[in-house]
Amino acid sequence: MLSTTDFRKGLRVKFEGEVYYIVDFQHARTAQRRAFVRTKMKNIKTGSVLERTFSAGEMFEEPDFEDKTMQFLYSDGEDFHFMDSKTYEQVTLNQEKLGEYRWYLKENSEYRVMFFEGQPVNVDLPASVILKIITTEPGIKGDSVTNLTKAATLETGLVVKVPLFVGEGEYVKIDTRTSEYIERVQKGGY
Repeated sequence: MLSTTDFRKGLRVKFEGEVYYIVDFQHARTAQRRAFVRTKMKNIKTGSVLERTFSAGEMFEEPDFEDKTMQFLYSDGEDFHFMDSKTYEQVTLNQEKLGEYRWYLKENSEYRVMFFEGQPVNVDLPASVILKIITTEPGIKGDSVTNLTKAATLETGLVVKVPLFVGEGEYVKIDTRTSEYIERVQKGGY
């Protein structure tokens, strides 16, 4: 059993007979009432988002999932294709199921694909990924001491704000939970 104190982004819970994963949550407390948790959850099967408020300490059933490490092969626009490196079994997840996670998938990289009742339902991403900058405005000498940012398009199509000193062709670490720039990394750290 899971409690509201166990809530974190990506946690899977069973609620009203359906399986959800937590997209966002916020613990809150008012002076007159018990503590509560505002939660935004996404239905794993339908993709619909549900916003609910739960009392602190409320209990939930933990759904039974199977995780398989699979290699991301390619995307053909709407569908994203994965392959089990051991059995060569291939599965497809559509853009609707992946949502914002699609921006962090790199071809030939391995990810944990979540299966529920034998069907692939989503991908479990690491906390951060390293991606190459494809296009951005050029930096100007002396920009390294400011905290200003500029837009950069990454190899997956994701657009993030990066410091002015970061240029095209460089690799950056991106937080998959917030889509924010963390740091610039050397190609060897890639």
